[in-house]
Amino acid sequence: MSAAVPLPLLRPEWPVVGVCALMSTRLGGVSGAPWASLNLGLSVGDAPDAVAENRRRFAACLHGARPVWLRHAHGCDVLRLTAHTPAHPPRAVDGAWTTERGIACMAGGADCMPVLLAAADGRAVGAAHAGWRGLAAGVVESLLGAMEQGAGLVPQDCHAWLGPCIGPRHFEVGADVLQAFGVAPLARDAPHFAFAPRVDGSARWLADLPGLAAARLRAAGVGAVHASGACTYADAARFYSHRRDGVTGRMVTAIWRL
Repeated sequence: MSAAVPLPLLRPEWPVVGVCALMSTRLGGVSGAPWASLNLGLSVGDAPDAVAENRRRFAACLHGARPVWLRHAHGCDVLRLTAHTPAHPPRAVDGAWTTERGIACMAGGADCMPVLLAAADGRAVGAAHAGWRGLAAGVVESLLGAMEQGAGLVPQDCHAWLGPCIGPRHFEVGADVLQAFGVAPLARDAPHFAFAPRVDGSARWLADLPGLAAARLRAAGVGAVHASGACTYADAARFYSHRRDGVTGRMVTAIWRL
């Protein structure tokens, strides 16, 4: 096996002990265009050998933790990870959590938002893939509820991190998205939705995905919500963006107990 390759990675800035978390960027891999270069997604048309090498490089940055690679369905199902969970679970889920050390909970995406949860004392961690469909369906509440029930997590003592995603200046949505969040699609601004009609006058809004997630987390009792503030659409040098590029790669965010 070749030597480990240092990668430019993002790390949450939060006061959580006994936990490590990081997010890949699009840099540091071997994939060619349009997936250049650290594409970690297997279902986007990239060469399997390139993805395998990229995943090997990312896994080498996990300090010995075992990665569990999930398939997402834009829903709210979550999976508890144990030492017996296979590296590629057969069922598609949009969240994973664990109380065991050395198992990486991971969420992929290229505009959808990774949401990390961790007990302040590090006894439980989780990751959710939160696009607008999953967020509206309740994926963060589902993950939080599973961690409360299975690990005794107290929401008030929990920290959340909202990773890079498509930002509120670029996330154009229609009435269906507002309705999914229980918001009446009127021709004006609404909480987390800025009215921005098209040139032809048809209705359009700009959605604040991190704002929507933060509101739901706080409503569920989470004590501290931290946000990266980075926009995948606006920063083409560092991030993949499906909305911007169409055919493109996928990034992964991982969290594990030390």
